[in-house]
Amino acid sequence: MYLIVTRSYPPTIGGMQNLIWGLSNELSKNYMIKVFADYENNHKIFDDKASFSIERVGGPKILRKYRKSYLIDEFVKNNKIEGIIADHWKSLENLKNDKKKYCLIHGKEINHSKGSFLHKRLVRVLNNVEKIIANSEYTKNLAIELGIDGDKFVVINPGINQYEKLSQKTLDKVESLLSIKTPRLITVSRFDKRKNHEKIIMAIRNLKQIYPNIIYVCVGYGDEEENIKKLVKELNLETQVMFFKDISNDLKNALVTKSNIFVMPSIIHEKSVEGFGIAYVEAAQYGIPSIGGKDGGAADAIEHEKTGLICDGNNLDDIYLSINSMLENKKYLEYGKNAKENVSKFYWSNIIKQYKKVLNSI
Repeated sequence: MYLIVTRSYPPTIGGMQNLIWGLSNELSKNYMIKVFADYENNHKIFDDKASFSIERVGGPKILRKYRKSYLIDEFVKNNKIEGIIADHWKSLENLKNDKKKYCLIHGKEINHSKGSFLHKRLVRVLNNVEKIIANSEYTKNLAIELGIDGDKFVVINPGINQYEKLSQKTLDKVESLLSIKTPRLITVSRFDKRKNHEKIIMAIRNLKQIYPNIIYVCVGYGDEEENIKKLVKELNLETQVMFFKDISNDLKNALVTKSNIFVMPSIIHEKSVEGFGIAYVEAAQYGIPSIGGKDGGAADAIEHEKTGLICDGNNLDDIYLSINSMLENKKYLEYGKNAKENVSKFYWSNIIKQYKKVLNSI
């Protein structure tokens, strides 16, 4: 049996939740597993549908991690456990058992200044696990620079489930919404500085001169939402930028499908970094190429000049030129076709083989 220890799990919605759910679901097809997750409201309806055991741990956040560690250690004493897989180094920090441990790393959560208190803690934890599973080459190299033993790493990109066919009704609705607007750009992400919506919008202002009917669709929410909407108004781009939030997956995916380019030239903002960028892969399923930033792990998800482009997200001219070069002669059609053909390597059915190789090799 393998234990999966996580601080992020459905029914709460998010990229990390999707990753750990996908991993636990796929592993359960090959091994006996048990998940230890934080308590969430309405978790019982979700948990009852799972084919494996999920134990929820509640209580005040400051005490919850100690209680969860105690419960795991007690469970290990009374059961045959092959190993423990964690979503975060903090999920392993307080465990006292001697079972093999595997830790996933993602980028932002390890990006602490050398010598800082958090840095010393994460180095202590990660240098004492069997294997560290990095979501990209970028994240692996970041960890090595921070002093983690390079021999412990394996890079396994996050997996996705094969998409379900979209309803024609939803597709028709989106086509009606976008009407004659073309070309069509889209970003699906939180509104935060790292995602770089502001520079995309400033590029739209210039692209508008060449493509007067251009539209930029923003799907998401976050701390920067009001600032981004204010910028749109200041640049007089209300007819070029559309905002959506709290929408169904079907509508979100239909908006992606009806777009020409997925644009998210992420940057490093303070300690926040794009460790991989699952949204690029999700867009590729629908034949939509992406533009990502050179800072972070986007290069693992986007093959430059094949399935999209990697640009300097800190350079407005580079963002503008990257978008325009894909729009000229409809280059996005070629990149989109390649992206769709290339995406199967990210399906969970293939990604899980890499996890099995790691677990079976030790």
